[in-house]
Amino acid sequence: MPAYTHGHHTTVLSSHQWRTVENSAAYLIEHLRPGLSVLDVGCGPGTITAGLAERVAPGRVVAADSAETVLDEARKSTAALDNVEFAVADVHALDFPDDTFDIVHAHQVLQHVADPVQALREMRRVTRPGGVVAARDADFGTMIWYPRPPAMDAWLPVYYKVARGNGGEPDAGRRLVSWARAAGFTDVTASASAWCYATPDEREWWSESWGGRLSNSAVADQAVAGGHATREELQKIYAGWKEWAAAEDGWYSVTHGEILCRP
Repeated sequence: MPAYTHGHHTTVLSSHQWRTVENSAAYLIEHLRPGLSVLDVGCGPGTITAGLAERVAPGRVVAADSAETVLDEARKSTAALDNVEFAVADVHALDFPDDTFDIVHAHQVLQHVADPVQALREMRRVTRPGGVVAARDADFGTMIWYPRPPAMDAWLPVYYKVARGNGGEPDAGRRLVSWARAAGFTDVTASASAWCYATPDEREWWSESWGGRLSNSAVADQAVAGGHATREELQKIYAGWKEWAAAEDGWYSVTHGEILCRP
C-alpha cells in the first residue's frame, strides 16, 4: 500500500474532522438501520464512523485505518459510543473472515491505494450476501473555483504529480463504476454529489486546509522531494489560495463519485 499522500498534518485533519454522514455519505443513509454491522475502511479521525455507529446501534462498527496514530483521533470522536471497535488494516488484505459485515464503507480511500480493484474485491469478500459495499471519492478534475487568482493555478498540476507519484489516482470519482465492475460486482448503483464552499468562513477554512496543505503538510514535503515545486513556489500557491478566500464572490466546488454495490 503506498504512503498516504496527505499525511496527518492539522491542515489535513481539519478537513477530515469536518466530514459527517450527512455531508459525506448521504447516499448511504437509507441503507443504515439498527442492528447492522459496519466496517468503515480508512476511517481517519472517525467523524463519519460516529454517525454510522449512531445509526446502526446496537450493531457493531469497526473503524479501520492503516495508521495507528489517526485511530487515536477516531477513538476521541467515538468516545461516547459503545458499539465501535478499532483495527489497523490494509484494504488490499483485510484481516476479517468472509461474509463478516452487512455494510463495508470507504470514503476518500480508493483514490489513494495502489490497487483499487483489489481493495474493492476485499471489501466485497468481507461483506455478507445481501449486504452493501459503499465508496465515495472526489474527482480532482471536477474541482472548479471562482475567481481564479493566477498564483493558484499551479496547485492541481503539483498535486497530480505528487498523488500519482505515490501510486494514487486523483480522478477516482469517475472511475468507481469501472473499478467495481473489474472487481466482480454486477449490481452497481452510481451517483454523484458535491461539496461547495462559498461563505467567508468556508472559504477561509478551505483555503487553510488546501493552501496550508501545500505549504506545510506531507503533500508539500513530497512536492519538494519529487522536484515538482520549490518551497517558494508552494508559498506562492498558498498566497493564491488566500487571495481566492478573500474574494467576496469566491466560490469552490468538487464533485464526488459514489457507488453502492451488492455482492
